[in-house]
Amino acid sequence: MDRLDAMKVFVAALDEGSLAGAGRKLRRSPAAVSRAIAFLEKHVGAELLHRTTRSIKLSEAGERYAAACRRVLIDLEEADITAAGERSAPRGTLTVTAPVFAGETVLGPILDAFLDAYPAVSVRLYLLDRFVNLIDEGIDVALRIGHLADSSLVATRVGEVRRVVTASPRYLAQNPRIVEPADLAKHQIITFADLGIDSWSFPPLDGSSAPRTVHFTPRLIVNSIWGAIVAAVSGRGVTRVLSYHVPQQVREGSLAIVLKDHELPPTPVHLISPNGRLSVPKVRVFFDLALPRFRSHFATASRDTE
Repeated sequence: MDRLDAMKVFVAALDEGSLAGAGRKLRRSPAAVSRAIAFLEKHVGAELLHRTTRSIKLSEAGERYAAACRRVLIDLEEADITAAGERSAPRGTLTVTAPVFAGETVLGPILDAFLDAYPAVSVRLYLLDRFVNLIDEGIDVALRIGHLADSSLVATRVGEVRRVVTASPRYLAQNPRIVEPADLAKHQIITFADLGIDSWSFPPLDGSSAPRTVHFTPRLIVNSIWGAIVAAVSGRGVTRVLSYHVPQQVREGSLAIVLKDHELPPTPVHLISPNGRLSVPKVRVFFDLALPRFRSHFATASRDTE
């Protein structure tokens, strides 16, 4: 059996979440998929997958081997494209990841336009509120909100976002004024894990280098950004979100931003890709289409929340 072909089957099974899914994607019988996985396991001398009737799970050896397989297959694709030169048109599957809220609200319309413009390209979208290793997980493009530490990635800045404290005008009218971060101690706080469950940080006071930290006991803890926004709009209390989460609510007047003079420095937003992937036509044309749309969106969101 061809080892590269077996690697493709192995990666397809991981992407689809089951051997049956890999069979459907590759148009192969379940028996053929199982033989390919067994061939690889025999070749490496270790079990790669823990199988159940409904799902598969990588073994410890499988996790390492999966990352290596993805790198090999990416290198092979890039070699094919280099040989084809300019004759190679965008095709294949583009794998994209983004934070959940950004993927649902910002990336969705961009992907719609991309799919319409390039019918030979399919998209696999992972919405994940966690760090993703692009190479190990076979990701072509990621939208990343935050400072970048990995210098091996190709990054293009598309905007910036701010951490903003917000509440409904009705809530603010019925409760003590919020002038300083310390005033938050007098208020009902709505929190979620990403931006602090029991404390929020603010810039240092003049003459100090230590950030100010305001501690509180939250009245409501939710596990989603949208849940916090809905609760704040309903007048439940004060929450902290990123500026791009609430431009519509601020524009329409259902939320107001407070403590603008006490905001932390903005956080950059980048579109990133592993080194070398921009030479792949499907990745290059996605960047060309997406960059101006992302920049327009984040510029508008920033203006609407100033």
